[in-house]
Amino acid sequence: MTSSNEERDLIESYNLGVNSYIQKPVDFDQFRSTVKTLGLYWLVVNQTPMTDSAPITRERPIELQH
Repeated sequence: MTSSNEERDLIESYNLGVNSYIQKPVDFDQFRSTVKTLGLYWLVVNQTPMTDSAPITRERPIELQH
């Protein structure tokens, strides 16, 4: 979550591998609602592959099973 509304920041973020780019609302009630929605997404909706305990990163990508 960022306060930036600059197109170049959005593009650079995706080029660096972000999963999502969300502009932080200025209004507190909108901010609270956005954080709640994000929490539900990452904790309930988002699916991650089953791996060992090490985190998945660009340096340590998921290895597909053949």
